Amino acid sequence: MEGYDDCIVGVVERFGQPPIVCYDKQLVLLQIATDSGMTEGDAEEWFEYNQIGAWMGEDTPCFISLREPTKTNER
Repeated sequence: MEGYDDCIVGVVERFGQPPIVCYDKQLVLLQIATDSGMTEGDAEEWFEYNQIGAWMGEDTPCFISLREPTKTNER
């Protein structure tokens, strides 16, 4: 996705498929809201329709929602 390089968190590899870029969903939403002046809700709606809802072939990127560490999963 052009213009979202700062939101990349890594590359996902799957058996029998090419690696794909993985973006941090929260960073993408923040960038959409900041760049466009949208509210958080409007940015999320736009994201769901235009980015999650866009199929770009087998190179379609993925988005991850990272969870906050808790006492039971901190390392």
